[in-house]
Amino acid sequence: MTAVAEPSLRIAFDVTRTRAVLRAAREHQGDFARLAARFPAGSQRTLLSVEVDLDDLLTGLEALATWPAPGTVDWDEELAALVGGVLDDADRAEQRLRDPEAFASVTPDDVEEQLGPEWCADLTDFQRRDIAQLLSLQHGANFSVPGAGKTRVGLAVFAAMRARGEVRRLLIVSPKSAYESWNYESEVCFKEPLATRIMDRGPAPGTEVLMVNYERLDRSLTALAAWLRAAPSMLILDEAHRMKLGARGIYGSACMALGPLARRRLILTGTPAPNGARDLENLLSFVWPGHGRRVVTQAVAGGDLARASEVLRPLFTRTTKKELGLPPFETRIRRVAMPPHSLHREVYDALVGRYTARAEAGRDDFDALGKAMLRLLMAATSPALLLEGESRYAPLDYRVPPLDVPQTDSLYSLLKRLPDYELSPKYKEALSIVAENAAEGRKTLVWTTFVRSLTTMERLFAPYGPAVVHGGTPDREEQLRRFREDADCRVLLSNPATLGEGISLHHVCHDAVYVDRDFMAGRFLQSLDRIHRLGLAPGTETRVTVLAAEGTIDEVVALRLEEKLEFMGRILDDPSVQQLADLEEEPSLAVGMDMADVRALLHHLDSHAAR
Repeated sequence: MTAVAEPSLRIAFDVTRTRAVLRAAREHQGDFARLAARFPAGSQRTLLSVEVDLDDLLTGLEALATWPAPGTVDWDEELAALVGGVLDDADRAEQRLRDPEAFASVTPDDVEEQLGPEWCADLTDFQRRDIAQLLSLQHGANFSVPGAGKTRVGLAVFAAMRARGEVRRLLIVSPKSAYESWNYESEVCFKEPLATRIMDRGPAPGTEVLMVNYERLDRSLTALAAWLRAAPSMLILDEAHRMKLGARGIYGSACMALGPLARRRLILTGTPAPNGARDLENLLSFVWPGHGRRVVTQAVAGGDLARASEVLRPLFTRTTKKELGLPPFETRIRRVAMPPHSLHREVYDALVGRYTARAEAGRDDFDALGKAMLRLLMAATSPALLLEGESRYAPLDYRVPPLDVPQTDSLYSLLKRLPDYELSPKYKEALSIVAENAAEGRKTLVWTTFVRSLTTMERLFAPYGPAVVHGGTPDREEQLRRFREDADCRVLLSNPATLGEGISLHHVCHDAVYVDRDFMAGRFLQSLDRIHRLGLAPGTETRVTVLAAEGTIDEVVALRLEEKLEFMGRILDDPSVQQLADLEEEPSLAVGMDMADVRALLHHLDSHAAR
């Protein structure tokens, strides 16, 4: 009887089933040291074992070809099947790039039939086109602009895959703010709503669609991996630019660990390359891990995003803003006067004077300039905000403490003279607009940067039953329900950092008022999408009013945003992916400011000093 050779190398899952463990026989210690060096990101536990991320294993498979005893390598059966499947996927992706016409493709006319008998939602022509292209791919990416209905497209791909018998479950990784949209769409798109759950301590039995946010992903990795493996599953990354750092980031490394365990992978984002071609590489490396990364890396070589987009176009779909066919609207700037000798004006001018001297001494201190900008925004809205500072429920970058002013400073005496309750001209104007709209039977969405402004306006707008949503709102869903369904709730107060993405209000609200804005053009665009998005009835009049206190930072912000929005408009109508700014996380020096914004702020300070 011939003796069976002992394995010289074993390759299997680790206990979490999200990494691979390579173990060598003792007589191959030297060979193993050379092999382990080919996986520099791996964790070497002993001289004869190393743990490697699945993505790294797939990327470095060629290193295994150097093993001196290939016939005695023992693969875990499940891991070997996973690796084989991923390699097949990568080969298909590479072939599709070489010859997109070589594969049988689903046409837009085929889509309705492929969705199965349970699907009952309407689709636009461009959604059918996008679904057809994604169904023609084993895995894919939807880079359509915000508001194009990527959630519905993602669910349609899942429905078709389920009807084919290829998948039975769906894991959605998304920001918390998108949960509502996924829940809503899963109810209206299927005759029998999907059993959808949000990840808690563990997936509930019978869950068909499981949602988890990016922040929770890492600590839930083992449970999510087990859930994906228990049945053929599809994995969708919503707002996928959140993991644009790839394996170098916490979110990205968790996504990369889960990706190979899914039968079908799909990423959704309107901003796939906020910082250049490398971001595109990381996102598509999740879709096609391992050898698929090589294809993408070659396409983005040299950092030319336009060329990369052209080469990779067969692997993603994109709907532009123009294709949405939304009724046009105009953003109206309504200038609000501050009486020349009012206390409000005196406080603002004194604050500008205080910062003018500091700006001269510290023009490179961007953090300080960012905080100065925020305080000027506060002063232009209501000087009372300076005394309170911003709430702990505000985003971290916006949490400025109460203004500390020496008693010898002229600003100190002005602030001490402020009444306990001062009706800001901008609050008064917003109240007037809400009252006019309410008289016409229209609801109004009122935006402000500052949580303190929201709590102040909540008292002011009491006659109109305001709903309020900010970072500290405990009953967010109930507040949104009241605004949508309660006839006595005529106004919703929120800040773009909290409610700027993930919800739809366009069926009940067509009026928005911005009490103030910062320099983040992308966040402003996203907040506009809450009431101006796909599904808006033809001929609907959407009215957007921006309040700007005359002679203040508001006017600087308005000019800078106009320039940025013109640039972003071209991007959103770009059918390719040649240059994209991240709507959620714009590269900035301080709270949304870029160098041109800093120059505009300094010019504002200088012009006041010259008066």
